[in-house]
Amino acid sequence: MEEQRYDVWASGAAYDRYMGRWSRAVAREFTAWLGRPDALAWLDVGCGTGVLSGVVRERCRPRLIVGCDRSEGFVRVARAAVVADAMALPVRDGAFDVAVSGLTLNFLPQPAAAVAGMARAVHRDGGLVAAYVWDYAERMGLLRHFWDTAAELDPAAVELDEARRFPYCRPQPLHDLWTDAGLTDVVVRAIEIPTVFADFADLWGPFLAGQGPAPGYVAALTLADRDRLREALRAAVPTEHDGSIPLSARAWAVRGRTG
Repeated sequence: MEEQRYDVWASGAAYDRYMGRWSRAVAREFTAWLGRPDALAWLDVGCGTGVLSGVVRERCRPRLIVGCDRSEGFVRVARAAVVADAMALPVRDGAFDVAVSGLTLNFLPQPAAAVAGMARAVHRDGGLVAAYVWDYAERMGLLRHFWDTAAELDPAAVELDEARRFPYCRPQPLHDLWTDAGLTDVVVRAIEIPTVFADFADLWGPFLAGQGPAPGYVAALTLADRDRLREALRAAVPTEHDGSIPLSARAWAVRGRTG
């Protein structure tokens, strides 16, 4: 359980600065890809601060949207959300048309139980179950630069890298997770977005908030080691003449149907 001390998710504002702002761009592409009509009932599992729920409200005109997350701090920020365990969803069978999850699956002890619960929550004949996760393994630029730099300074950091820890950051495991839940017409696709930081302070600041594995790792360092990591990362990332840092991030999205 030692590694879980790095997976802290409690402050909505800190999360939004760290990952929420990028998740919002992915959520727009994700909901467009799902192509659902208006007036449906949506369930957002592991809703966090409500980023995906908010995009669904704006773009999909749902009849109902309910979010659930185990973090009380996140639920206080999200609208129309309840504190609940993604692996034991407190909803009626077949109560929703669409069940979605954004950037949550890899942080669950039993992702298969969550996907099975999402499949149970949608109606049995053509209900849609979909999710997206960061491509930690290859194309999440911010974290690839971070962990590669950290590992050069501290070989023990390799064990904390999300690319190593999280199996569902790749297409085939996601596809298998959906088919194992009995879902059909399963499709996995890439969504890539630009993640441009105004300057190095904009990039480094969120790592000091303790939200998530990488910031948790930073919080556990001594001040001297933290300074060394900061300066090594500053040297590693590509920087434009105006100080901006142009990176990109890829997410893998998956969808499947019941029945």
